[in-house]
Amino acid sequence: MVIQKRQPFFYDTTLRDGNQALKKPWNTQEKVEIFNHLLELGVQAVEVGFAAASDMDYDACTTLSEISEGKVIISALARAVEKDIIKAIESVQTAPKKRIHTFIAMSEFNMKYVLNKTPYEVQKIAVEAVEFTKRNLDKSGEIQFSVEHFGDCRENLNFVIDTLKKVVRAGATTINLPNTVERYRVKTFVDMVAKVYDALPKDITIGVHCHNDLGMATAATVESYFNGAVQLEGCVNGLGERAGNTNLLEVAVALHNSGVDVPLNLGKIYETALTVSEMSKIPIYEKAPLIGPDALAHRSGIHQDGAIKTKDMEKGAYRPIHPSLIGRKDDAEKLEFTSQSGKTAVFEIISHAGYPITLQEAVRITPTIKEAAEKAGELPTRNIIDIYFKEVFNVKGPFKLIAFDKISDDKYNLKFNHNEQYYEVQGIGNGPLDCCLSALKQAGFEYKLAHYQQIALDEDILGAGATAMTVIKFVLPNEKAIIARGKDESTSNANVKAVFNGLNIIAKMQ
Repeated sequence: MVIQKRQPFFYDTTLRDGNQALKKPWNTQEKVEIFNHLLELGVQAVEVGFAAASDMDYDACTTLSEISEGKVIISALARAVEKDIIKAIESVQTAPKKRIHTFIAMSEFNMKYVLNKTPYEVQKIAVEAVEFTKRNLDKSGEIQFSVEHFGDCRENLNFVIDTLKKVVRAGATTINLPNTVERYRVKTFVDMVAKVYDALPKDITIGVHCHNDLGMATAATVESYFNGAVQLEGCVNGLGERAGNTNLLEVAVALHNSGVDVPLNLGKIYETALTVSEMSKIPIYEKAPLIGPDALAHRSGIHQDGAIKTKDMEKGAYRPIHPSLIGRKDDAEKLEFTSQSGKTAVFEIISHAGYPITLQEAVRITPTIKEAAEKAGELPTRNIIDIYFKEVFNVKGPFKLIAFDKISDDKYNLKFNHNEQYYEVQGIGNGPLDCCLSALKQAGFEYKLAHYQQIALDEDILGAGATAMTVIKFVLPNEKAIIARGKDESTSNANVKAVFNGLNIIAKMQ
């Protein structure tokens, strides 16, 4: 089988197949709003309603036909019944580009138990319906014919193909093959599509319309494209009967990722999905591919590490697309903290919240945050920030600063407790930090300072009144270094607070 390379043709059924399954179907004005979003998305055809089903559906068909301005093919559904076909033709007559979509079931089961007709009778109805449509539709119109329950036609596929050849000769230019109820593996359906493609003239468009009863509608639709189906039918967010129809948005991205030229405005996907969700009153579930709140979230420590290392790349280690492809903000890829998360998540969450932290500090406080997550489950950012303050700026331990008073520029008086023992020592040195370290040395606590940094904060991101922050690094006898921070309105107090935080961090490590 040689498949002609043709650009996929997206035939949206949100306003018909999706709408008919809603608990409260949309009125005409609501359909107009969604229709405008579909135009922005760039679909090539929209099935706007089942004109004979109700006055509301008929009105929607006529209204959308009038405003379509030839930007998209307007299609109306009709059973293979003359009165339905006439109603459908009337409803789309003002559309510059119009199509009538008629159908009948051809599976042995449905013909026998639902239609109560013989295969010959069904074939005759199908051919005559297309002939009738062609006689009554103006020359600018197209005819689409669907084999309802095509996915159940494995045993009588030859009969179906024979009927479709007759239908094509009668005037149908698009043959649609629905997996009306998904029952079998994807390859079973796709192989059937390929056989129909092989059997029909190559100027005929083959379409597929897959339902999602087993959760494989997107896969069936994508693979059908690579086996001859050019017209891909589906609904935004996978709306539809039972478990829904193919999610057209997933199909578009899957084809895009596979190197196919997809003629849609992919950047409108996220906005369109949110709009349809809001208007249908059907929420996008948490784990929904591409558009779900959790679709680009990472909780595993390994995944978070890979996600951060590749966050600025078009291809991410643990995401199928860059969020911007479908119109999500670049920061939509988010890290959530659970007991399975690690230091990378701590670092990124705190940094993203606007607080200073080093990877070393993240390593140090991660066990405490993991312990909290083991008890509470996923931790909100606020809880993580609270632990950050406690473990970085207010470290509890055997050292407790009582006072640090200036005597002169080169002399300070230090008062503190260590394991409830009181110390009062004067330190002499070059500035408050040097004096503090001198006093501690006299009290028997000597540590090597490897780095000192004083930061004047432009904004009060660290709490009310905090205008200065000190960052120091101590080097221990084993050459291991620790980082400590202190904050205060006073620069000298920020220095000494950083020192005592560092002392308590060291004590906790021993």
